[in-house]
Amino acid sequence: MKSSDVRNAFLEFFKSKGHELVKSSSSMPKNDPTLLFTNAGMVQFKSVFLGEESRPYTRAATCQKCMRAGGKHNDLENVGHTARHHTFFEMLGNFSFGDYFKKDAILFAWELFTEVYKLPKDKLWATVYLKDDEAEQLWKELTDIPAERIVRLGEKDNFWQMGDTGPCGPCSEIIIDQGPEVGCGSTDCKLGCDCDRYLELWNLVFMQYNRDESGNLTPLPKPSIDTGMGLERITAIMQGKRNNFDTDLFSPIISAVESMSGISYGKSPETDISMRVIADHLRASTFLISDGLVPSNEGRGYVMRRIIRRASRHARLLGFSEPVLCKLVDAVVDSMGSVYPELSSEKERTSKLLMIEEERFSRTLEQGMRLLDDLISKMKDGQKTIPGVELFRLYDTYGFPLDLARDIALDKHLLIDEAGFHSEMQMQRERARASWVGEDEAIATIYKELASEIGETVFVGYQTLESEAVVKAIVKDGKVITQISAGDEAELFFDKTPFYGESGGQMGDIGNISNGEIEADVVDTKKEVSLHAHVIKLKQGNLKVWDKVKCVVDLSSRRATARNHTSTHLLHTALRSVLGDHVKQAGSLVSPERMRFDFAHFYSLDRKEIEAIEDIVNAKVVENIAVQTEVMNIQDALKSGVIALFGEKYGEEVRVVSVPGFSSELCGGTHCTATGDIGAFTIISEGSVASGIRRIEALTGMAAFEHLRERSNELRLIAETLKTDKPAERVEKLIADLKETEKEVDRMKAKAASQNSSSVLESAVEINGVKVISKRVDNLEQKDLRVLADNVRDRLGSGIIVLSSALNGQASILAMVTADLSKEYNAGKLLKSVATLCGGSGGGKPDMAQGGTKNIENLDKALEAVYDLVKIRKF
Repeated sequence: MKSSDVRNAFLEFFKSKGHELVKSSSSMPKNDPTLLFTNAGMVQFKSVFLGEESRPYTRAATCQKCMRAGGKHNDLENVGHTARHHTFFEMLGNFSFGDYFKKDAILFAWELFTEVYKLPKDKLWATVYLKDDEAEQLWKELTDIPAERIVRLGEKDNFWQMGDTGPCGPCSEIIIDQGPEVGCGSTDCKLGCDCDRYLELWNLVFMQYNRDESGNLTPLPKPSIDTGMGLERITAIMQGKRNNFDTDLFSPIISAVESMSGISYGKSPETDISMRVIADHLRASTFLISDGLVPSNEGRGYVMRRIIRRASRHARLLGFSEPVLCKLVDAVVDSMGSVYPELSSEKERTSKLLMIEEERFSRTLEQGMRLLDDLISKMKDGQKTIPGVELFRLYDTYGFPLDLARDIALDKHLLIDEAGFHSEMQMQRERARASWVGEDEAIATIYKELASEIGETVFVGYQTLESEAVVKAIVKDGKVITQISAGDEAELFFDKTPFYGESGGQMGDIGNISNGEIEADVVDTKKEVSLHAHVIKLKQGNLKVWDKVKCVVDLSSRRATARNHTSTHLLHTALRSVLGDHVKQAGSLVSPERMRFDFAHFYSLDRKEIEAIEDIVNAKVVENIAVQTEVMNIQDALKSGVIALFGEKYGEEVRVVSVPGFSSELCGGTHCTATGDIGAFTIISEGSVASGIRRIEALTGMAAFEHLRERSNELRLIAETLKTDKPAERVEKLIADLKETEKEVDRMKAKAASQNSSSVLESAVEINGVKVISKRVDNLEQKDLRVLADNVRDRLGSGIIVLSSALNGQASILAMVTADLSKEYNAGKLLKSVATLCGGSGGGKPDMAQGGTKNIENLDKALEAVYDLVKIRKF
């Protein structure tokens, strides 16, 4: 059975049992600070299990994109060495939200396995939680599994939880006995053995509890079902393979690697490991990039960078010296693009991003090699072990692999401190986890509790900027209180509000509230869960819960924000028109003052491209097209061709904002009534913010006019200063004249250096058969000192040169050793010794080194010491 048939059979089976087939969510969960990546099928339903969200269905089935690399669930280092470990995998799952429970979950699983997949009944086992009598009895009553093949296990094996906190409960695992020929051969081999004989296929979680930060368990509103079965594992069983990598999920990628490398899979354990690593990591990288992630030095992006670099390292072990992962993307897309269409639409971007990362890793690898060589050269005599803390620094900062450091150390008859390395790694993981959990995405418990107590805030700000409202809650300094007085700052929660809460990149509204007795400024509005938190400063009166107030949004601020928000939609479409369809929004900031737009692209924009983008946007502004908004079903919206953003979580009903004939996006923000309201649009900056991510900042309305006026005034001032009506031509001529003058100065300096070199050469002293020059030549800049040194070296032929020049309170020092002597004498070490003697620093290569000092009074003594250093060969 093909993997596609295994996947489809699962989904169609549960569809026939009344389950809604739900599309896989992103591999990166939104608004869940406990997870770096989606590591289970239930992640997208977590809020449903907790009773915080309702869906129009109570049964669901999915094939979910999952990642286990970083955080609690981390399989990265095992990948390639075992038959089952993966970073990316697909999890098949069926879910019940307060609908069916243990009985039906067990019945469905047994029917699918024995009647659809036709697995042998006499090979199947079941495990249950130690204290779950009900589950054990159900397995006995509902299936053909005899009592001796139903095993009770403890909390470690049969009590499931997604993270340190969240939904959890006892579970029951279905195991298949693959036979003694697959096992370890031990006479004591039994269920629970680390070998692959007894292989877990499906985990049925009976979701009954929620675990809080203190470890306390509280019953969920409705007992539910969460199951998970790895597609890779069940496919291996269905295809009679003992290794997941031998299935058709991986074989197309491995075949492509074979073809490109000329190495056959199965030739040797070492090359097999490298091919498996590449196949797994390429799948992971391709899926993550298609979901909008870009490599970076923190969080999810850092984990992906490690995955790409580990794959690139193994590609090198197979003999690849040029980027190759980017050329293998087709193999992933060809085999999985029909199931996950985002792979096909993002193929070009994925290939480019991988190529950039591979090239960058190649450069950092070379840098790491130099740093490791330098580290080894500094080791004290008798020291045989490279410190783990230094190896981790190379790994963490430069991506230098530990296994490569181990190989180099072995070549030099040295050891590495692996224990110290892994200790540093563990501390880094703990720091990263603490940092991740503390990010702004975390939703404070207080807001969740308030939402369940007072209900959601009704937003009326699309229709009006003023409304009456009732104060339903007050929060001050993180605590719920009942009233505040003049001078207090707090957060207010109303039954309804015209104030837009910060979300989707748009800043929250400002304004004021009043009721005749109190008056307060609203300085910010935030969206928390289903609530709008109004950050206020109470100017007069006392305000209590249940007071009625009038809410008024600042009109000028709202209009300016709307101009900038609508312009981001126009900009997005213009970018795709000018640069290509690979452009995807990667973030934005919309405020009254300006707009910022991050997008996927690989190169800086030239002036013509920027002007073309501005022209397109401003043309739509001049057309004054009416902006339309419509609420519609998510599926209908997507079919109509609207742009949906990476990583955003959309409900069944979505708001579509359109500029007819030009732009259509899913958006909950506030916008202009017509494009002409924007007034004018101008880009003020464009640059890189991450690998493959560019950023544009722009102004609209009066801010754009003011910016253009300032630029015009600056140009007019330059023209007046230069006394010309063609300032650009005049500046070009001045620059050309300046360059010619600089060339003439350089020629004069070279001539002076040639003359000076004669007097410098006269100071040469012969020591141990080597000509040595150590001389001070003041009032020369460092580059001029280098010219002089080059001239002296060329005329000297063979020897050692140390020159120094004092200028403006500091001195440059330069050391040179001619090529014929560089194996015996090291300019870098000599320079360090001399610089140290006069309180300076510096370094370089064996043939040339540079440094400096501010301690000029000791400079002459340091230069005099050069002769002794050469005499005793102390460098």
